Amino acid sequence: MELNLPPPAKSCHVNGEAFVTDERIVSLLVRPDGGESIERYDLSESAEADFTPPGLVACRWRHIYTARGSINPERTLKLTAENLFLTLADPGNELSEAETRLVQFLALMLERKRVLRPKGLTEDGARSIFEHPGTKTRFEVPVGEFTPEFFLAVQDQLSVLLGDGAEEANEETAVTSTPSAS
Repeated sequence: MELNLPPPAKSCHVNGEAFVTDERIVSLLVRPDGGESIERYDLSESAEADFTPPGLVACRWRHIYTARGSINPERTLKLTAENLFLTLADPGNELSEAETRLVQFLALMLERKRVLRPKGLTEDGARSIFEHPGTKTRFEVPVGEFTPEFFLAVQDQLSVLLGDGAEEANEETAVTSTPSAS
């Protein structure tokens, strides 16, 4: 899964004020109504109430703004499943139930692709621990039940991120997987 996105903003989308290091900001990935691309909106936490997303919100997360020095623009323009996981699973982010579900799904997918290594559970057994071998960073992901309802909810989120192509692929899968009446 690969999406091209603009890099994180240095100022609030709503009021235009430059972000300050250690300021709490809200980031959203939105598929504008009638649009085919995903857009990123970065807002000051105080300006969130004044912002109306111009389409479907794929995910939203809160984090502390840190000014970045030199960023590789090629890397920041590509949002892969790995980059999305690393962004959302950052311990400084506060995630909603929907974003937590997306993080759980991405962790499962990246574990299967061997991008993340499982390292067991936390002492209370409520979170799975994963290590990203490239950065040696450990992430704690809430343990979830992978029920059909879970995957249907994640499918809805992914269809917003991937657009009509994902919906068509899901429809094709449903058509090809139905038994023939012969």
